[in-house]
Amino acid sequence: MSDNMRVYKRDDEGALHFREAWYDEEYGQFVMNFGAVGHQSKTQETDVPDAAAAEGLMDAFAAQCTEDGYAEIPAGDQFWVVAQFALKTREGTARDHHLAQKASDALISHLAWRGLGTVDRSGFSDFKLNIFCLCPDVNKAVAAIKVCARNEDLDFTKLSIGAAPFADPENFKLKHSAKPANSFSL
Repeated sequence: MSDNMRVYKRDDEGALHFREAWYDEEYGQFVMNFGAVGHQSKTQETDVPDAAAAEGLMDAFAAQCTEDGYAEIPAGDQFWVVAQFALKTREGTARDHHLAQKASDALISHLAWRGLGTVDRSGFSDFKLNIFCLCPDVNKAVAAIKVCARNEDLDFTKLSIGAAPFADPENFKLKHSAKPANSFSL
């Protein structure tokens, strides 16, 4: 059984919606999360006796999603959105490594509950912390990252955000900068 399933569909007005489901083994629940992309989702939990029961619910969820016109968005049709924090040292201090963990955790949650994608990885480059997110909607992801950075006290004044098509990860365009800038580089 797949651990998680996330599918999307555009409504008649072109707005993107998502549905997601997973089995939470720790709590013995099948969880469904759904809503308009970019907005806080709604969640429904169903108590299940075991993984086999959860697998049956996942199969039914997948069938209903297909029937309703929802489908996965292939990675190749999504975008890399990078939250980048300027640092004072080349490799990052202990505080910077703490920021990397705190920011990654915050973005994982913030993006997921809004159907805006996943945090793929993070890493340090010359005087920068880069957190790579794979997202279906650049503009909504950028707005959400800015809100998350402010709400979680993640050094917003040092935040820049760049985006590139999945298939062209060398061609980042600047989408937000706390300081005057015209370009974005990793």
